[in-house]
Amino acid sequence: MIKDKVSNMFCNQCQETLRNKGCTERGVCGKTNDVADLQDLLIHMQRGISYYQVRLREVGKADEDADIKLMEYLFSTITNTNFDKEKMLEFIRGSIAIRDRLKALCIESGIELGSDTPDHALWDFKEEREALDKAEKVGHLSIEDEDRRGLYLLVLYSIKGITAYLHHAYALGFKDESISDFMNRALLATWDPSTSMDDMLGWVMRTGEYGVITMELLDRANTTTYGVPTPTKVKLGVRDRPGILISGHDLKDLHELLEQTKGTGVDVYTHGEMLPANYYPFFKKYDNFIGNYGSSWWKQILDFDTFNGPVILTSNCLVPPLDKYKERVYTTGVVGFEGVKYIPDRTNGGSKDFSAVIEHALKCPPPRQLEDIEIVGGFNHATLWGLKDTVLDAVRSGKIKKFIVMAGCDGRHKTREYYTEFAKALPKEAVILTAGCAKYRYNKDVLDDIDGIPRVIDAGQCNDSYSLALFALKLAEHLKVNVNDLPLAFNIAWYEQKAELILLALLHLGFKNMTIGPTLPAFVTPNILKVLVDKFGLGLNSSVEEDMQRMLV
Repeated sequence: MIKDKVSNMFCNQCQETLRNKGCTERGVCGKTNDVADLQDLLIHMQRGISYYQVRLREVGKADEDADIKLMEYLFSTITNTNFDKEKMLEFIRGSIAIRDRLKALCIESGIELGSDTPDHALWDFKEEREALDKAEKVGHLSIEDEDRRGLYLLVLYSIKGITAYLHHAYALGFKDESISDFMNRALLATWDPSTSMDDMLGWVMRTGEYGVITMELLDRANTTTYGVPTPTKVKLGVRDRPGILISGHDLKDLHELLEQTKGTGVDVYTHGEMLPANYYPFFKKYDNFIGNYGSSWWKQILDFDTFNGPVILTSNCLVPPLDKYKERVYTTGVVGFEGVKYIPDRTNGGSKDFSAVIEHALKCPPPRQLEDIEIVGGFNHATLWGLKDTVLDAVRSGKIKKFIVMAGCDGRHKTREYYTEFAKALPKEAVILTAGCAKYRYNKDVLDDIDGIPRVIDAGQCNDSYSLALFALKLAEHLKVNVNDLPLAFNIAWYEQKAELILLALLHLGFKNMTIGPTLPAFVTPNILKVLVDKFGLGLNSSVEEDMQRMLV
């Protein structure tokens, strides 16, 4: 181990990046400069894997394990996922081993590699200091042209979003090699200085296309395995028994945990991103699956403390845990934090072993009650389409005059109070369509309905924004109008890389005149913004009053 150094860290991938420019000493998320630098190097190594994997795929010899590892390694670099420097070094060494194995396979297969092999396909190291020094040279600031850099980051960060969704689909046995092929080629092309700016824009749009493909795959994986989500009243209260709190997006982890807690006297509650699990029919059979506890990901410092029992993080978002509850936090999958217990991955087709968590829970007091209400969610695209006649009748009668898509992320900034104020100020004839953690800004405040249709229609996780888009597209087709002529407006909140992918996916599907906030991504330059405004009518939110007038016309 060596002491953390003064770093050239520059991270601008999330909405809370310092001064909306970039974190330079320590991430606002809590990521150290060393971890940030090593994540840049880890991304560089994925280009090395891609260099050989593209060539192998062209002759039908692509390596599936390399696809899986590239997916996992990139997922680990998403905001609030992995803060562990030693784990980053392990991932870098693993990437080099995979890359070199692919290189040997290329040579064995008679693939001509040429004499101009790039650095990411060759570089290696022995000492940690070499890796830290190298990391400073391969970050995105090495791209001097800021417009090219911005387009590169728009693709890279959105690809990170793809890996997150793809990871959960793979866990359920649903795969699509074309997605991995796209990621390999995009990582190489957008880093290559010879790629024209027009082609860079082309890669941006293709990223949106593959975002849709990936979200459809995950939707199919989740609904095939656990059933189509149905409208469900989710309890926010607690029982007088020990409990385990599970957060993140990995439904298979929840499934295995529920199986292992049956008959133990331990209850299971969801938190944050895991709330939509309550909507799936499969999970309703477990009598120790109680409901949701707490609120959005950024409030876990309060929620994890008052829960009293152990907490499992299955994916992002992890806030660096406080000492008063850190010993009760467990991570698994790609999540990591130094000094926090880790649940190993599955081996030989088996399940993860949650016995240590269950044993820990039995020694803890029951969770402290925070609230005792119910919220409604579970409006998958299939469920929504089943309600189309009711929805259309309400629109024709004037009972519903506008649908406002308020999907996306939540976050800590005071500026996000805008979304709560906006939702509360909407007229009674407006219905909110939501997915992702953005709903925590208003889903406990807007509880009324219109002829049985909730005024907050919650489709689920951030990837379930796909459900909202698909419903709108089908509705437009049914009515024989352009989707942008529907009584529909977008007021989307972003925080991290999955939301960036969702934006590109919506653009690919043809949606225009969307509003995003609470700030513009720091890497979007004036020239990139002009393209987004001129071609897609993209805008930034302003005040509740101004945006209300504009969106309700």
